[in-house]
Amino acid sequence: MVRAIKGTLVECDPSIKAIILDIDSKTHDIINLDESHLIIKDSKVAELKRILEERLNEHTKVDSLEEEEEEEDD
Repeated sequence: MVRAIKGTLVECDPSIKAIILDIDSKTHDIINLDESHLIIKDSKVAELKRILEERLNEHTKVDSLEEEEEEEDD
């Protein structure tokens, strides 16, 4: 029997998509459509946004620290 679930279509670049799929690797709440499109269960969108923002902030902090270290070496 087929069951419909309400979801949100998300378009993103491949690098962000890879992070999202990594976040979803345990729950499988996301449907991978193609290179830049995903469908995410509506009930998971807010949580996914929060986790994705945390990961992106972590990478941004690491990148800015590396740049500061390079500038100090010059």
